[in-house]
Amino acid sequence: MDLFSRSWTALRAAVAGLSDEDFARPSGCTGWLVQDLVCHLVIDAQDVLITLVTPADTEPTRDAVTYWEVAETPPTGDDPLDALTVRLAAAYQDPGLLKFHLDDVGSAAGRAAELADPKLRVGTRDQVLTVADYLSVYVLEWTLHHLDLIAHLPDAAAPPAEGLARTRELLERIAGASFPASWSDRDALLVGTGRRAATDGERAELGDLAARLPLFLG
Repeated sequence: MDLFSRSWTALRAAVAGLSDEDFARPSGCTGWLVQDLVCHLVIDAQDVLITLVTPADTEPTRDAVTYWEVAETPPTGDDPLDALTVRLAAAYQDPGLLKFHLDDVGSAAGRAAELADPKLRVGTRDQVLTVADYLSVYVLEWTLHHLDLIAHLPDAAAPPAEGLARTRELLERIAGASFPASWSDRDALLVGTGRRAATDGERAELGDLAARLPLFLG
């Protein structure tokens, strides 16, 4: 739960440090500008708030690894929620309003996570997870989206090292295989999720795993 807080705080701080011009730059999410990604983070924060107050009485059906659905193709942008996110982001017009909304809802989500019992079971997406597993899911979500946020902002702060390491561990468990030990956590995540293409040398290092990558998580 502490890692959730550190990852989320770092991501919100990175957004707070953006200039107005940065919101119109491309993000690491194909087809999304930075403003679209930040709007998505607002929706994510709302999801955290809703889920943490949605207790479940049944046994967990998923954990931090099995929560994720792995698709064979990348998102096309045709999903209704993706399209809504872009329209909603444009409606803010003033980036300062989008920053304010993320800080407002995001702070509340962070406080809710700190107060939650990690053993409590909660429901989301017709599945049941413990709070601890649910917040681990969002360590992966925050870390990957932090990388997306700074993809074209070389001077922006990177995600916390421990968040990168934990996200790599989760991605390797999802993949059922380890990335080469010589790879940085950042490179493992970018290549593993298709955020950048592997070089010929990297594909050789991956061996059989190369045929199973990238993993498109949803």
